[in-house]
Amino acid sequence: MTATRERAEAALLGMFIGDALSMPVHWYYDTMALHRDYGTVRDYLAPHGQHPTSIMDRVSYDPVNRHGEILHGQARYYGVAHVHYHQFLKAGENTLNLKICAELLRFLGRSDGYDRMSWLETYAAFLRTPGNHNDTYVEEYHRHFFHNVALGHDLDGCAVPEERNIGSLVGPLPVFLYYHGDRELAEAKGFDHLHLTNRGKMLDDAARLVFGLLGDLLETGGGGEGLRAVIRARIAAGRSDLTAHDFEGLLAKRDEAVIGPVFPISCYFEGSIPAVLHLALKHADDPEAALVANTNLGGENCHRGAVLGALLGAAHGADAFPERWRSGLLEPPVLPHRP
Repeated sequence: MTATRERAEAALLGMFIGDALSMPVHWYYDTMALHRDYGTVRDYLAPHGQHPTSIMDRVSYDPVNRHGEILHGQARYYGVAHVHYHQFLKAGENTLNLKICAELLRFLGRSDGYDRMSWLETYAAFLRTPGNHNDTYVEEYHRHFFHNVALGHDLDGCAVPEERNIGSLVGPLPVFLYYHGDRELAEAKGFDHLHLTNRGKMLDDAARLVFGLLGDLLETGGGGEGLRAVIRARIAAGRSDLTAHDFEGLLAKRDEAVIGPVFPISCYFEGSIPAVLHLALKHADDPEAALVANTNLGGENCHRGAVLGALLGAAHGADAFPERWRSGLLEPPVLPHRP
């Protein structure tokens, strides 16, 4: 096995670990409530049935016909206060976006390569078939996509414009990692996949940055020193508004004084991507500390954790993650070999 493939597998593992660790405290915007309900999260936990800051009472989705039906038995929880977004998931289980990534990996494993139309048919079948997952919350861009499907648009024309949610960046990472041996092809296929469901200038900027960091780390690894070096090189290049911050000046501050007060803990790229970079720089030598910190800072910690976990895995390798996390994943990812 090549070192590049090992790093790609570790990046994939880090994605799933970062998401599963944060799952029970996903979208806690009150960190006092987070610690009251779960303490300091260091291990996989099952979520409580109630979520004190849930906005499920303000979320709705009414498919116009059967072609847009993706909620199935979970529909009755939309519009209900304090419902946990992931109420039925188990300790070590992943949220829906990562489950879609797992389905994508299976798709790649039985295919001769990535084909956008074949994947769209698989994606549609996965979400429209009851029982394929047990997660309650389906992200907005999936709901918008299937609303467009129900209106009669072709699958290849249902993407949501101007998506700014870090959750949308998780989906193309398995495709990028699958093509780890050919960086130019990996980026092209990654963007191809991304644009099936999401489009927008800021989205492309964020994806270009994450693909670039991952690509650098797949080539070099280097542990914490390597991780800091590739991030600092991207910051110095100044090609993205997302890197235009005084990251070095913030490193002496406590995480709680940076993630939230400086970089918002919401899903939007303006805060979530700089937060990932800060945590990666601050905890570059310790993947466990990095993901524990991310989890307990709350907000959009699942997908922030997935991106952070991918960078940490590519830099350090799989063995840098605690064994309890590696063995505790209910659905550990498998990176297929390219034919």
